Amino acid sequence: MAEPPPLREPAPVRHLARITDIALATLTLVFFIAVALAAGVHTPRQGTYPLALLLGALLLVRHRWPMTVLLLSIGGIFAYHLTGHWSPAGWIWPAAVAYFTVATTPRVRWVAAIGLAQLVYSAVDFRWALDTNPTRYVLHVAGEGLLLAILIAAGLAYAAAMRWRERLRETDSRARAAEERLRVSHEVHDIIAHTLAVVGVQLNVAADTLQEDPTAAAAALRLAKDVRNRAMTDLRSLVAVLRDNPADTAPQADLASLDTLIADARAAGLEVTLDEHGDRAAIPAVLAIALYRVVQESLANALKHAGASKAEVTIGYQPRSITVEITDDGRSAPGGAEATEGHGLAGMRERVSALGGALTAGPIAGGGFAVRADIPVAGSTA
Repeated sequence: MAEPPPLREPAPVRHLARITDIALATLTLVFFIAVALAAGVHTPRQGTYPLALLLGALLLVRHRWPMTVLLLSIGGIFAYHLTGHWSPAGWIWPAAVAYFTVATTPRVRWVAAIGLAQLVYSAVDFRWALDTNPTRYVLHVAGEGLLLAILIAAGLAYAAAMRWRERLRETDSRARAAEERLRVSHEVHDIIAHTLAVVGVQLNVAADTLQEDPTAAAAALRLAKDVRNRAMTDLRSLVAVLRDNPADTAPQADLASLDTLIADARAAGLEVTLDEHGDRAAIPAVLAIALYRVVQESLANALKHAGASKAEVTIGYQPRSITVEITDDGRSAPGGAEATEGHGLAGMRERVSALGGALTAGPIAGGGFAVRADIPVAGSTA
């Protein structure tokens, strides 16, 4: 099966990311202007407004060009300070979102180097405060350094969380693919087992009656051919699941094909009676396929392994659960011992268990074999 394509973020997630970028751009613009005005800037049009607009606009493309956004933001801040403007917002904070964004990328080392260079320049530029207020100078430099460290650490943590989420998504995708392969293998086994059982019986009939009753032999061969053709159709639809385009798959056999299955078993020499209680049309498709396969495998086992002459299929369709029981008069394990669980029985058990049900199988008193499956209807309440 081809590897699944990378999962694209759902549209609501993409819209939320765009809204977040707009909100961060707006906050950066408004807060930078507010701080500058509060600090006593008297001519904001000459530097404050243009820098605020630049910082905000750059954040709208921060995911597409994170390093470019960071470098342009820092360049704008340098130009702002070198032209004689000053703001208590400092050097790091105006580019905080840009620093965080680049820290989430593999270029985090560049972020640390650029931030350190900016801190050094900030410390040199603010050295005039050493003479008048050393405490203020230390708090300014230490605060800028701490903010830079927090932004880088937050970016690294966010990137790690995103990588972990992506690994979980990939693991889930691989698990779904493995489950699909397992389901297909069960379907293929059931189809082949049933087909070989019915076709084998009909070929024996044709071989035994070829000389004495050619008409009966021809009828047996035609039936074997019909069963084979239906099996090939089922197999082609299952093989399509393994292709890149699952739209080519055909509907799988379900309870609508149950009558044909019973007719095939009867034609193969097994006297089958079907007793149904309830409305089969109301059964969900997943449960219907599982029930069909349980009946198919059980009848195939009765024909191929047990040498049974009679079988009874009883299905009860209730609102909260479905019960199916198949009994036959074939050979059971000697001394009433448990029958060896082969691939067919194990596949039935796994199929029913995956739907939250339980399957039991074993010899019955007086001879014969019985398979019983109880499957809850999803969404029902007790």
